[in-house]
Amino acid sequence: MPAKIAVIYYSMYGHIKTLATKAAEAAKATGAEVDLLQFPETLSDDILAKMHSPPKDAAVPFVTPTDLPKYDGIIFAFPTRYGRAVAQVSAFFDATGSLWATGALTGKFASTITSSASQNGGQETTHLTTIPYFTHQGMIYVPIGYGDQALLGLGEIHGGSPWGASTLAAGDGSRQPSELETGVAAYQGKYFAGIVNTFVAGKAAQ
Repeated sequence: MPAKIAVIYYSMYGHIKTLATKAAEAAKATGAEVDLLQFPETLSDDILAKMHSPPKDAAVPFVTPTDLPKYDGIIFAFPTRYGRAVAQVSAFFDATGSLWATGALTGKFASTITSSASQNGGQETTHLTTIPYFTHQGMIYVPIGYGDQALLGLGEIHGGSPWGASTLAAGDGSRQPSELETGVAAYQGKYFAGIVNTFVAGKAAQ
């Protein structure tokens, strides 16, 4: 039985969607069943228009809290705001109290992808400040370490760390994810899926 994995993203201008899509494609290539989902929007259409936010991709379903328990592993992808998850993701996490109360996510695997406007925009702290949510839900956090040697390169400015893939969007959102950054996202998807696949196979063999 293949592992069931969700890659759930929030992306206002497309940077995170690009990384999430790469991670999902790489995870699927391992043989896992992979769903690409997006967090619900909390801002009004009027505010989004003033922010010049493009429409959400109608082909990607919005996730609900009741969707989460059916997955063996979940990659959460979202931008950083002041070193933590954006409000849309925090609101979603706050809506999963019933899952915590029933232990529905205990033993599930989790990993994170993020972005920031600048090099020192809080990417690593966003990974770090999301771990308490996983801890309270009993989820198993999976960082990527330095398995992708591209993370060690100093030849170009890039996002990404041993915590997970990330990108630098620039203050005006003009910078798109680089080939190196999308490569790290693909590595993360493959690595994460490999771990979840191994766990699911081992559990089935018991």
